[in-house]
Amino acid sequence: MQESIIERKSFDFAVRIVKLYQYLCEDKKEYVLSKQLLRSGTSIGANVSEAQRGQSKPDFYAKIAIALKEANEALYWIRLLHATEYLNDKEYSSLNSDINEIISILVAICNTKEKAK
Repeated sequence: MQESIIERKSFDFAVRIVKLYQYLCEDKKEYVLSKQLLRSGTSIGANVSEAQRGQSKPDFYAKIAIALKEANEALYWIRLLHATEYLNDKEYSSLNSDINEIISILVAICNTKEKAK
């Protein structure tokens, strides 16, 4: 089975988040906000992966909806880390671009469900 675009992008994003978490803990001594981002940022891909192997179409869309919620939460933590100066403008811009692309794909997938009704 070929990996989907959203699977690849959400996995790559999770890898970035794990590395960012390590950096924030080791270099910036920030543990609370980064842990929240770690949880939500890695959960996106986990839910997408579960959705790809879902038992039914409703199960697929339920997991995609959860992934979208996690992506929106990750966006919040990224914005907060930037606003509190744990992320510089360049880091923020790159992460913000990635998460917004993931959100757009997930929204498009959710909209496909609505059109099918």
